[in-house]
Amino acid sequence: MSYGLSERLYGWFYHNSCKREIERMYSSKNVNTKKIKKEYISIIHRAKDIGHSRLLSAYCMAAYFIALNNANIFTPEENYEILKNGLYANKLFHIAMGNANSYLNPRKMQKRKKWEVQSHLRRYENDWVVDILEKTDEFELGYNYYQCGVCKLCADENCPELAKYLCQLDFVMADMMGITLKRTQTIAEGAQYCDFRYSKK
Repeated sequence: MSYGLSERLYGWFYHNSCKREIERMYSSKNVNTKKIKKEYISIIHRAKDIGHSRLLSAYCMAAYFIALNNANIFTPEENYEILKNGLYANKLFHIAMGNANSYLNPRKMQKRKKWEVQSHLRRYENDWVVDILEKTDEFELGYNYYQCGVCKLCADENCPELAKYLCQLDFVMADMMGITLKRTQTIAEGAQYCDFRYSKK
């Protein structure tokens, strides 16, 4: 895919978040953060295009996490902590995520349903395929993902084991918004689909 404006901005955002965290946690170790950024750009160029996907930010996050693992001396667990803590500390990320009221606003359902229809056309091999579930007595918003761009990219980069770490970030982001996420299975763990169920805390 092309290294366009959106990919540059997402890369800049994730890189700055993680760079600060690396400097804070591992100042005594010699970490070449420029190498991480260069690796991210290489992965973006290798990645299959997903068009103007609603989840381009997640795709770029996966590319950055893979770059983080390819280009430094830390374990996947340590790199997960770097990314998680870096995002938590970034005030801009909290603003971008919004809150429970904005995310669970029923007025957004119409656009989400359009996204569902478009996703099932499978125009892009690595894009997400999703069913959107409306509010029930058990949850306020649900997603069933039948294809995951994160898993696809990790598989393409020969590191499918990294996808499970990025799955954990779904709970981190839900917590940031003041939302409860319940999920019983993921594609990364071998399931046929991921079942996301969101409710207000």
